[in-house]
Amino acid sequence: MLRKIIMTALALSFFSITMPASAKAATKAEVVSDLSDQTGVAVTIYNQNLALIKDHRHLHLAAGPIKLAFRGVSAKMRPETALFSARGLSVIEQNFEFDLLTPASLLQKYVGRRVEVIRRHPTTGVESREPAEVMSANNGVVLKFADRIESGVPGRLSFPSLPENLRDKPTLTMLLQSQKEGDKDIELSYLSRGLGWQADYVAELNPDDSALNLSGWVTLTNTSGTTYKNAHLQLVAGDLHQVQPEAKFSDDIRRERVYKTMAAAAPNMAQEKMFEYHLYTLGRPTTIADKQSKQVALLQAAAIPCKKEFLLKGSSYYYRQAYGEIDRKLKIGVYVEVENRKQNHLGMPLPKGVVRVYKEDSKGALQFVGEDRIDHTPENESIRLKLGDAFDLTGSKKQTDFKKLSGNGRYNYIYEAAFALKLKNAKAEAVTIKVSEPIPGDWEILSESHKHKKESSSVASWRIQVPAKGESVLTYKARIKF
Repeated sequence: MLRKIIMTALALSFFSITMPASAKAATKAEVVSDLSDQTGVAVTIYNQNLALIKDHRHLHLAAGPIKLAFRGVSAKMRPETALFSARGLSVIEQNFEFDLLTPASLLQKYVGRRVEVIRRHPTTGVESREPAEVMSANNGVVLKFADRIESGVPGRLSFPSLPENLRDKPTLTMLLQSQKEGDKDIELSYLSRGLGWQADYVAELNPDDSALNLSGWVTLTNTSGTTYKNAHLQLVAGDLHQVQPEAKFSDDIRRERVYKTMAAAAPNMAQEKMFEYHLYTLGRPTTIADKQSKQVALLQAAAIPCKKEFLLKGSSYYYRQAYGEIDRKLKIGVYVEVENRKQNHLGMPLPKGVVRVYKEDSKGALQFVGEDRIDHTPENESIRLKLGDAFDLTGSKKQTDFKKLSGNGRYNYIYEAAFALKLKNAKAEAVTIKVSEPIPGDWEILSESHKHKKESSSVASWRIQVPAKGESVLTYKARIKF
Protein backbone atom coordinates (compact mmCIF):
# COMPACT_ATOMS: atom_id res chain seq x y z
CA MET A 1 0.00 0.00 0.00
CA LEU A 2 2.83 2.44 0.89
CA ARG A 3 4.62 1.63 -2.37
CA LYS A 4 1.40 2.30 -4.31
CA ILE A 5 0.94 5.70 -2.61
CA ILE A 6 4.54 6.69 -3.34
CA MET A 7 4.29 5.63 -6.99
CA THR A 8 1.03 7.56 -7.40
CA ALA A 9 2.58 10.70 -5.92
CA LEU A 10 5.63 10.41 -8.16
CA ALA A 11 3.45 9.78 -11.19
CA LEU A 12 1.52 12.99 -10.61
CA SER A 13 4.70 14.99 -11.13
CA PHE A 14 5.33 13.85 -14.70
CA PHE A 15 1.96 13.16 -16.37
CA SER A 16 0.34 15.33 -19.01
CA ILE A 17 -2.37 14.68 -21.56
CA THR A 18 -2.41 16.11 -25.07
CA MET A 19 -5.89 16.03 -26.62
CA PRO A 20 -5.80 15.94 -30.43
CA ALA A 21 -8.47 17.70 -32.45
CA SER A 22 -10.11 14.41 -33.46
CA ALA A 23 -10.56 13.38 -29.84
CA LYS A 24 -12.00 16.77 -28.91
CA ALA A 25 -14.50 16.48 -31.71
CA ALA A 26 -15.53 13.04 -30.51
CA THR A 27 -16.30 14.32 -27.00
CA LYS A 28 -18.72 16.91 -28.41
CA ALA A 29 -21.00 14.09 -29.45
CA GLU A 30 -21.53 13.21 -25.80
CA VAL A 31 -23.95 15.35 -23.80
CA VAL A 32 -22.55 15.87 -20.32
CA SER A 33 -24.85 16.64 -17.41
CA ASP A 34 -23.31 17.67 -14.10
CA LEU A 35 -24.65 19.05 -10.83
CA SER A 36 -25.12 22.51 -12.37
CA ASP A 37 -28.11 21.02 -14.25
CA GLN A 38 -29.66 19.70 -11.05
CA THR A 39 -33.02 21.23 -10.11
CA GLY A 40 -33.56 19.12 -7.01
CA VAL A 41 -32.49 16.00 -5.20
CA ALA A 42 -34.30 13.82 -2.68
CA VAL A 43 -32.48 11.37 -0.43
CA THR A 44 -34.20 8.63 1.58
CA ILE A 45 -31.74 6.90 3.89
CA TYR A 46 -32.29 3.54 5.56
CA ASN A 47 -30.36 2.51 8.66
CA GLN A 48 -28.78 -0.43 6.81
CA ASN A 49 -26.12 1.31 4.66
CA LEU A 50 -28.68 1.93 1.95
CA ALA A 51 -30.24 5.02 0.39
CA LEU A 52 -32.69 5.87 -2.38
CA ILE A 53 -31.52 8.83 -4.48
CA LYS A 54 -33.91 10.78 -6.73
CA ASP A 55 -31.92 13.23 -8.88
CA HIS A 56 -33.92 15.82 -10.91
CA ARG A 57 -32.24 17.70 -13.76
CA HIS A 58 -33.20 20.06 -16.61
CA LEU A 59 -31.48 19.61 -19.99
CA HIS A 60 -31.87 20.77 -23.58
CA LEU A 61 -31.50 17.75 -25.86
CA ALA A 62 -31.54 17.32 -29.61
CA ALA A 63 -33.70 14.81 -31.45
CA GLY A 64 -32.44 11.36 -32.32
CA PRO A 65 -29.93 9.11 -30.57
CA ILE A 66 -28.04 10.80 -27.72
CA LYS A 67 -25.18 9.63 -25.56
CA LEU A 68 -25.75 11.22 -22.16
CA ALA A 69 -23.06 11.26 -19.46
CA PHE A 70 -24.82 11.69 -16.11
CA ARG A 71 -22.11 12.95 -13.76
CA GLY A 72 -22.30 13.49 -10.01
CA VAL A 73 -23.94 10.17 -9.17
CA SER A 74 -22.95 8.12 -6.15
CA ALA A 75 -19.72 6.17 -6.57
CA LYS A 76 -21.41 3.32 -4.68
CA MET A 77 -24.63 3.23 -6.64
CA ARG A 78 -26.20 -0.10 -7.49
CA PRO A 79 -26.48 0.35 -11.27
CA GLU A 80 -29.01 -2.46 -11.66
CA THR A 81 -31.48 -0.34 -9.66
CA ALA A 82 -31.16 2.79 -11.84
CA LEU A 83 -34.48 4.08 -13.22
CA PHE A 84 -34.45 6.90 -15.77
CA SER A 85 -37.67 8.82 -16.30
CA ALA A 86 -38.40 11.61 -18.80
CA ARG A 87 -41.10 12.39 -21.36
CA GLY A 88 -40.08 11.82 -24.95
CA LEU A 89 -36.93 9.90 -24.00
CA SER A 90 -36.29 6.18 -23.96
CA VAL A 91 -33.20 4.38 -22.68
CA ILE A 92 -31.56 1.94 -25.06
CA GLU A 93 -28.44 1.18 -23.04
CA GLN A 94 -26.75 2.36 -19.84
CA ASN A 95 -23.31 1.85 -18.32
CA PHE A 96 -21.98 2.74 -14.89
CA GLU A 97 -18.37 3.90 -15.32
CA PHE A 98 -16.59 3.90 -11.99
CA ASP A 99 -13.03 3.35 -13.23
CA LEU A 100 -11.80 6.78 -12.12
CA LEU A 101 -8.95 8.81 -13.55
CA THR A 102 -5.76 8.52 -11.50
CA PRO A 103 -2.11 8.40 -12.57
CA ALA A 104 -2.09 4.66 -11.91
CA SER A 105 -5.32 3.93 -13.85
CA LEU A 106 -4.18 6.10 -16.77
CA LEU A 107 -0.90 4.19 -16.98
CA GLN A 108 -2.75 0.86 -16.88
CA LYS A 109 -4.91 1.92 -19.83
CA TYR A 110 -1.77 2.79 -21.83
CA VAL A 111 0.02 -0.55 -21.43
CA GLY A 112 0.95 -1.58 -24.98
CA ARG A 113 0.39 1.95 -26.31
CA ARG A 114 2.74 4.80 -27.14
CA VAL A 115 3.41 7.89 -25.04
CA GLU A 116 5.99 10.65 -25.15
CA VAL A 117 8.67 11.16 -22.50
CA ILE A 118 9.40 14.85 -21.94
CA ARG A 119 12.75 15.83 -20.43
CA ARG A 120 14.15 19.23 -19.56
CA HIS A 121 17.90 19.87 -19.95
CA PRO A 122 19.33 20.76 -16.50
CA THR A 123 21.41 23.70 -17.77
CA THR A 124 19.73 25.03 -20.90
CA GLY A 125 16.15 24.31 -19.85
CA VAL A 126 15.35 23.07 -23.35
CA GLU A 127 12.68 20.35 -23.47
CA SER A 128 13.07 17.25 -25.60
CA ARG A 129 10.43 14.64 -26.51
CA GLU A 130 11.04 10.96 -27.20
CA PRO A 131 8.35 8.37 -28.07
CA ALA A 132 8.14 5.16 -26.04
CA GLU A 133 5.79 2.23 -25.48
CA VAL A 134 4.42 1.47 -21.99
CA MET A 135 5.35 -2.16 -21.34
CA SER A 136 4.25 -2.42 -17.69
CA ALA A 137 2.66 -0.24 -15.01
CA ASN A 138 2.85 -2.63 -12.06
CA ASN A 139 4.84 -1.25 -9.12
CA GLY A 140 6.52 1.26 -11.41
CA VAL A 141 6.72 2.15 -15.10
CA VAL A 142 8.65 0.14 -17.71
CA LEU A 143 9.11 1.92 -21.05
CA LYS A 144 10.37 0.55 -24.38
CA PHE A 145 12.27 3.08 -26.49
CA ALA A 146 13.50 2.51 -30.03
CA ASP A 147 16.88 1.19 -28.83
CA ARG A 148 16.41 0.27 -25.15
CA ILE A 149 14.07 -0.57 -22.26
CA GLU A 150 14.10 1.64 -19.15
CA SER A 151 12.32 2.00 -15.83
CA GLY A 152 12.37 4.88 -13.39
CA VAL A 153 12.69 7.31 -16.28
CA PRO A 154 13.20 10.95 -15.20
CA GLY A 155 10.88 13.56 -16.68
CA ARG A 156 7.18 13.39 -17.34
CA LEU A 157 4.89 11.41 -19.61
CA SER A 158 2.60 12.92 -22.23
CA PHE A 159 -0.52 10.99 -23.24
CA PRO A 160 -2.15 11.67 -26.63
CA SER A 161 -5.73 11.35 -25.33
CA LEU A 162 -7.90 10.31 -22.42
CA PRO A 163 -9.33 6.78 -22.69
CA GLU A 164 -13.08 6.92 -23.30
CA ASN A 165 -14.07 4.77 -20.32
CA LEU A 166 -11.79 6.53 -17.83
CA ARG A 167 -13.51 9.38 -16.01
CA ASP A 168 -12.60 11.80 -13.26
CA LYS A 169 -15.89 11.20 -11.41
CA PRO A 170 -18.34 8.27 -11.27
CA THR A 171 -20.59 8.62 -14.31
CA LEU A 172 -23.68 6.85 -15.56
CA THR A 173 -23.63 6.91 -19.38
CA MET A 174 -26.84 6.26 -21.26
CA LEU A 175 -27.72 5.81 -24.93
CA LEU A 176 -31.05 7.58 -25.33
CA GLN A 177 -33.54 8.01 -28.13
CA SER A 178 -35.10 11.48 -28.16
CA GLN A 179 -38.36 11.96 -30.05
CA LYS A 180 -37.82 15.67 -30.63
CA GLU A 181 -35.53 18.51 -29.68
CA GLY A 182 -36.33 20.60 -26.65
CA ASP A 183 -36.01 21.14 -22.92
CA LYS A 184 -36.38 17.99 -20.83
CA ASP A 185 -37.10 17.50 -17.14
CA ILE A 186 -35.55 14.18 -16.21
CA GLU A 187 -35.32 12.11 -13.04
CA LEU A 188 -32.78 9.43 -12.22
CA SER A 189 -33.62 7.19 -9.26
CA TYR A 190 -31.28 4.56 -7.86
CA LEU A 191 -30.25 2.74 -4.71
CA SER A 192 -26.80 3.36 -3.28
CA ARG A 193 -24.51 2.19 -0.53
CA GLY A 194 -22.28 4.63 1.33
CA LEU A 195 -25.12 6.53 3.04
CA GLY A 196 -26.34 5.65 6.49
CA TRP A 197 -27.86 7.12 9.60
CA GLN A 198 -28.25 6.33 13.24
CA ALA A 199 -30.13 7.90 16.10
CA ASP A 200 -28.29 9.26 19.11
CA TYR A 201 -30.03 10.49 22.22
CA VAL A 202 -28.92 12.75 25.06
CA ALA A 203 -30.81 12.55 28.36
CA GLU A 204 -30.37 14.83 31.37
CA LEU A 205 -31.61 13.58 34.74
CA ASN A 206 -33.14 15.94 37.28
CA PRO A 207 -31.66 16.16 40.83
CA ASP A 208 -33.78 13.36 42.36
CA ASP A 209 -33.69 11.07 39.27
CA SER A 210 -37.46 11.22 38.86
CA ALA A 211 -37.57 12.89 35.43
CA LEU A 212 -35.32 13.64 32.47
CA ASN A 213 -35.03 15.88 29.42
CA LEU A 214 -34.43 14.03 26.16
CA SER A 215 -32.89 15.26 22.90
CA GLY A 216 -32.68 13.03 19.86
CA TRP A 217 -30.21 13.55 17.04
CA VAL A 218 -29.85 11.84 13.71
CA THR A 219 -26.25 11.28 12.67
CA LEU A 220 -25.89 11.10 8.87
CA THR A 221 -22.73 9.68 7.30
CA ASN A 222 -21.93 10.10 3.62
CA THR A 223 -19.08 8.15 2.02
CA SER A 224 -20.84 7.68 -1.32
CA GLY A 225 -18.42 9.82 -3.34
CA THR A 226 -20.72 12.74 -4.15
CA THR A 227 -22.48 15.65 -2.43
CA TYR A 228 -26.26 16.05 -2.23
CA LYS A 229 -26.89 19.80 -2.16
CA ASN A 230 -30.07 21.18 -0.57
CA ALA A 231 -31.53 17.70 -0.47
CA HIS A 232 -35.04 16.80 0.62
CA LEU A 233 -34.13 14.37 3.39
CA GLN A 234 -36.20 11.45 4.67
CA LEU A 235 -35.18 8.62 6.98
CA VAL A 236 -36.72 5.17 7.28
CA ALA A 237 -36.57 3.37 10.62
CA GLY A 238 -37.12 -0.37 10.51
CA ASP A 239 -35.46 -3.60 9.47
CA LEU A 240 -35.89 -4.12 5.72
CA HIS A 241 -35.21 -7.46 4.11
CA GLN A 242 -32.60 -7.29 1.36
CA VAL A 243 -31.63 -10.09 -1.00
CA GLN A 244 -28.02 -11.08 -0.43
CA PRO A 245 -25.80 -11.83 -3.43
CA GLU A 246 -25.21 -15.50 -4.13
CA ALA A 247 -21.45 -15.01 -4.37
CA LYS A 248 -19.52 -12.56 -2.24
CA PHE A 249 -16.39 -10.85 -3.48
CA SER A 250 -14.13 -8.86 -1.21
CA ASP A 251 -14.15 -5.14 -1.90
CA ASP A 252 -11.18 -2.87 -1.45
CA ILE A 253 -11.52 -1.21 1.93
CA ARG A 254 -10.56 2.42 1.85
CA ARG A 255 -10.06 4.37 5.04
CA GLU A 256 -11.71 7.71 4.40
CA ARG A 257 -11.40 10.78 6.53
CA VAL A 258 -14.82 11.85 7.76
CA TYR A 259 -15.53 15.42 8.82
CA LYS A 260 -18.22 15.97 11.42
CA THR A 261 -20.55 18.95 11.65
CA MET A 262 -23.42 19.74 13.98
CA ALA A 263 -26.58 21.35 12.64
CA ALA A 264 -28.48 23.81 14.79
CA ALA A 265 -31.33 22.48 16.93
CA ALA A 266 -34.66 22.44 15.12
CA PRO A 267 -38.25 21.34 15.74
CA ASN A 268 -38.93 17.61 15.87
CA MET A 269 -38.75 15.81 12.52
CA ALA A 270 -42.19 14.94 11.18
CA GLN A 271 -42.87 11.22 11.32
CA GLU A 272 -45.46 8.99 9.71
CA LYS A 273 -46.14 5.30 9.29
CA MET A 274 -44.99 3.90 5.95
CA PHE A 275 -45.74 0.23 5.21
CA GLU A 276 -44.46 -1.57 8.34
CA TYR A 277 -41.78 1.05 9.05
CA HIS A 278 -41.65 4.66 10.18
CA LEU A 279 -40.66 7.55 7.94
CA TYR A 280 -39.06 10.71 9.34
CA THR A 281 -38.97 13.87 7.21
CA LEU A 282 -36.75 16.89 7.77
CA GLY A 283 -38.80 20.04 7.29
CA ARG A 284 -36.08 21.96 5.44
CA PRO A 285 -33.48 21.22 2.74
CA THR A 286 -30.04 20.18 3.94
CA THR A 287 -26.73 19.57 2.21
CA ILE A 288 -25.12 16.17 2.77
CA ALA A 289 -21.50 16.63 1.75
CA ASP A 290 -19.25 13.78 0.70
CA LYS A 291 -17.00 12.39 3.44
CA GLN A 292 -19.04 14.14 6.09
CA SER A 293 -20.88 13.17 9.24
CA LYS A 294 -23.54 15.66 10.28
CA GLN A 295 -26.27 15.77 12.89
CA VAL A 296 -29.81 17.08 12.60
CA ALA A 297 -32.39 17.32 15.36
CA LEU A 298 -34.86 14.45 15.62
CA LEU A 299 -36.81 15.32 18.77
CA GLN A 300 -36.76 17.33 21.98
CA ALA A 301 -38.87 16.53 25.03
CA ALA A 302 -38.70 17.84 28.60
CA ALA A 303 -39.79 16.66 32.04
CA ILE A 304 -40.32 13.02 31.06
CA PRO A 305 -41.12 10.98 34.18
CA CYS A 306 -38.67 8.14 34.80
CA LYS A 307 -38.06 5.47 37.38
CA LYS A 308 -34.67 4.44 38.77
CA GLU A 309 -34.21 0.84 39.84
CA PHE A 310 -31.43 -1.08 41.59
CA LEU A 311 -31.30 -4.67 40.34
CA LEU A 312 -29.35 -7.73 41.46
CA LYS A 313 -29.64 -10.55 38.92
CA GLY A 314 -28.85 -14.11 39.95
CA SER A 315 -27.90 -17.22 37.97
CA SER A 316 -29.54 -20.59 37.51
CA TYR A 317 -26.46 -22.79 37.88
CA TYR A 318 -26.38 -22.84 41.72
CA TYR A 319 -29.83 -24.47 41.91
CA ARG A 320 -28.52 -27.73 40.42
CA GLN A 321 -25.88 -28.83 42.93
CA ALA A 322 -24.30 -28.07 46.29
CA TYR A 323 -22.31 -24.85 46.67
CA GLY A 324 -20.85 -23.02 49.63
CA GLU A 325 -20.30 -19.33 49.36
CA ILE A 326 -21.38 -18.14 45.95
CA ASP A 327 -20.02 -14.59 45.86
CA ARG A 328 -18.92 -12.06 48.47
CA LYS A 329 -19.31 -8.93 46.36
CA LEU A 330 -22.21 -9.02 43.93
CA LYS A 331 -22.75 -6.05 41.63
CA ILE A 332 -26.01 -4.11 41.88
CA GLY A 333 -27.03 -2.70 38.50
CA VAL A 334 -28.52 0.78 38.10
CA TYR A 335 -31.39 1.09 35.60
CA VAL A 336 -33.60 3.95 34.41
CA GLU A 337 -36.98 3.21 32.85
CA VAL A 338 -39.17 5.54 30.76
CA GLU A 339 -42.65 4.96 29.37
CA ASN A 340 -42.89 6.20 25.76
CA ARG A 341 -46.33 7.77 26.13
CA LYS A 342 -47.87 11.11 25.15
CA GLN A 343 -48.93 11.83 28.73
CA ASN A 344 -45.22 11.56 29.62
CA HIS A 345 -44.37 14.31 27.04
CA LEU A 346 -42.96 11.73 24.63
CA GLY A 347 -45.15 9.25 22.71
CA MET A 348 -43.45 8.95 19.32
CA PRO A 349 -41.74 6.01 17.55
CA LEU A 350 -38.07 6.09 18.54
CA PRO A 351 -35.47 4.69 16.10
CA LYS A 352 -32.84 2.40 17.54
CA GLY A 353 -29.70 4.09 18.80
CA VAL A 354 -27.58 4.92 21.83
CA VAL A 355 -28.92 6.94 24.76
CA ARG A 356 -26.25 8.84 26.71
CA VAL A 357 -27.32 10.06 30.14
CA TYR A 358 -25.94 13.10 32.01
CA LYS A 359 -26.59 14.70 35.37
CA GLU A 360 -25.52 17.95 37.05
CA ASP A 361 -23.04 17.78 39.90
CA SER A 362 -23.20 20.00 43.02
CA LYS A 363 -21.69 22.93 41.07
CA GLY A 364 -24.12 22.67 38.17
CA ALA A 365 -21.74 21.07 35.69
CA LEU A 366 -23.09 18.20 33.58
CA GLN A 367 -21.39 14.84 34.17
CA PHE A 368 -21.74 11.66 32.10
CA VAL A 369 -23.39 8.86 34.13
CA GLY A 370 -23.81 6.05 31.59
CA GLU A 371 -25.22 4.95 28.25
CA ASP A 372 -27.19 2.09 26.76
CA ARG A 373 -28.49 1.03 23.37
CA ILE A 374 -32.20 0.85 22.59
CA ASP A 375 -33.94 -1.00 19.76
CA HIS A 376 -36.72 0.47 17.60
CA THR A 377 -39.33 1.45 20.20
CA PRO A 378 -42.95 2.12 19.19
CA GLU A 379 -45.31 4.41 21.06
CA ASN A 380 -46.59 3.17 24.44
CA GLU A 381 -43.63 0.83 24.95
CA SER A 382 -41.07 1.23 27.71
CA ILE A 383 -37.38 2.13 27.41
CA ARG A 384 -35.06 0.52 29.93
CA LEU A 385 -31.47 1.72 30.21
CA LYS A 386 -28.66 0.14 32.19
CA LEU A 387 -26.35 2.97 33.24
CA GLY A 388 -23.81 1.02 35.30
CA ASP A 389 -23.33 -0.62 38.72
CA ALA A 390 -23.98 1.14 42.03
CA PHE A 391 -20.82 2.06 43.94
CA ASP A 392 -22.39 2.14 47.43
CA LEU A 393 -24.56 -0.98 47.12
CA THR A 394 -23.18 -4.51 47.35
CA GLY A 395 -24.45 -8.02 47.92
CA SER A 396 -23.12 -11.37 49.06
CA LYS A 397 -24.77 -14.76 48.64
CA LYS A 398 -24.28 -18.23 49.99
CA GLN A 399 -26.10 -21.54 49.75
CA THR A 400 -27.15 -22.58 53.26
CA ASP A 401 -28.60 -26.00 52.42
CA PHE A 402 -28.88 -28.42 49.49
CA LYS A 403 -30.65 -31.78 49.31
CA LYS A 404 -31.37 -34.26 46.60
CA LEU A 405 -34.76 -35.72 47.48
CA SER A 406 -35.25 -38.26 44.69
CA GLY A 407 -34.41 -39.17 41.12
CA ASN A 408 -31.92 -41.40 39.36
CA GLY A 409 -32.16 -40.17 35.78
CA ARG A 410 -31.31 -37.03 33.91
CA TYR A 411 -34.84 -35.65 33.91
CA ASN A 412 -36.45 -36.87 37.16
CA TYR A 413 -34.40 -35.17 39.92
CA ILE A 414 -36.00 -33.30 42.83
CA TYR A 415 -33.79 -30.87 44.77
CA GLU A 416 -34.23 -28.50 47.68
CA ALA A 417 -31.86 -25.55 47.95
CA ALA A 418 -31.76 -22.76 50.54
CA PHE A 419 -29.96 -19.43 50.24
CA ALA A 420 -29.07 -16.33 52.25
CA LEU A 421 -28.50 -13.06 50.40
CA LYS A 422 -27.05 -10.11 52.34
CA LEU A 423 -27.55 -6.64 50.84
CA LYS A 424 -25.49 -3.68 52.13
CA ASN A 425 -26.19 0.03 51.66
CA ALA A 426 -23.47 2.64 52.29
CA LYS A 427 -25.70 5.52 51.19
CA ALA A 428 -27.10 8.17 53.51
CA GLU A 429 -30.64 7.26 52.43
CA ALA A 430 -32.62 4.01 52.34
CA VAL A 431 -32.99 2.20 49.01
CA THR A 432 -35.04 -0.61 47.51
CA ILE A 433 -33.15 -3.33 45.67
CA LYS A 434 -34.90 -5.73 43.35
CA VAL A 435 -33.51 -9.28 43.45
CA SER A 436 -34.25 -11.33 40.34
CA GLU A 437 -33.53 -15.07 40.42
CA PRO A 438 -33.81 -17.33 37.35
CA ILE A 439 -34.85 -20.73 38.76
CA PRO A 440 -34.73 -23.76 36.44
CA GLY A 441 -37.25 -26.58 36.10
CA ASP A 442 -40.58 -26.82 37.91
CA TRP A 443 -40.06 -24.81 41.09
CA GLU A 444 -41.83 -23.53 44.19
CA ILE A 445 -40.69 -21.38 47.10
CA LEU A 446 -41.10 -23.35 50.35
CA SER A 447 -40.13 -20.62 52.78
CA GLU A 448 -38.88 -17.01 52.58
CA SER A 449 -38.11 -13.98 54.75
CA HIS A 450 -39.66 -11.59 52.21
CA LYS A 451 -42.58 -12.33 49.89
CA HIS A 452 -41.59 -13.08 46.29
CA LYS A 453 -43.34 -12.33 43.00
CA LYS A 454 -43.46 -14.89 40.20
CA GLU A 455 -42.32 -12.75 37.23
CA SER A 456 -42.53 -15.66 34.77
CA SER A 457 -42.31 -19.45 34.65
CA SER A 458 -38.57 -19.22 35.32
CA VAL A 459 -38.06 -16.02 37.37
CA ALA A 460 -38.81 -15.16 40.99
CA SER A 461 -38.19 -11.64 42.30
CA TRP A 462 -38.09 -9.85 45.64
CA ARG A 463 -38.05 -6.16 46.53
CA ILE A 464 -35.87 -5.64 49.57
CA GLN A 465 -35.78 -2.43 51.61
CA VAL A 466 -32.22 -1.69 52.78
CA PRO A 467 -31.83 1.04 55.42
CA ALA A 468 -29.33 3.88 55.17
CA LYS A 469 -25.84 2.84 56.28
CA GLY A 470 -27.29 -0.59 56.99
CA GLU A 471 -28.01 -4.04 55.58
CA SER A 472 -30.88 -6.47 54.96
CA VAL A 473 -30.86 -10.25 54.57
CA LEU A 474 -33.10 -12.25 52.23
CA THR A 475 -33.45 -15.95 52.98
CA TYR A 476 -35.49 -18.46 51.02
CA LYS A 477 -35.77 -22.18 50.22
CA ALA A 478 -36.83 -23.53 46.83
CA ARG A 479 -37.86 -26.99 45.63
CA ILE A 480 -36.85 -27.75 42.04
CA LYS A 481 -38.13 -30.61 39.92
CA PHE A 482 -36.62 -31.67 36.61
